[in-house]
Amino acid sequence: MSSASPSAGGIEKPRLSEQEKKSNHIASEQKRRQAIREGFDEIADIVPGYKGQGRSEAIVLQGSTAYLRSLLAERHRLVQQARERGIDTSPFELDDQTMKIAAAHAANEENKSKPRR
Repeated sequence: MSSASPSAGGIEKPRLSEQEKKSNHIASEQKRRQAIREGFDEIADIVPGYKGQGRSEAIVLQGSTAYLRSLLAERHRLVQQARERGIDTSPFELDDQTMKIAAAHAANEENKSKPRR
């Protein structure tokens, strides 16, 4: 078996050693992890209460989903309010699944704000 393989141009290209393959894999994995960290940092900068804090990725994800649900609930409330005033809201419609999530969250938030007996 040859230690080189022909490339598209017909020129023999030396194969990588096991150490070179391992080094390339490690570098790729480090680059992937760094991209994930940077993505979580961007999310933390956007979601209120997370900017510049040391936190786990799980906490950022939980906070992000809670924040998105609250935005959907607020949007749902505003669209309902517009409908009640006779405003055409068809350009602002979301798919059924998203609307169900928003409506459920809105109802949950409404129940939380009601005083308990």
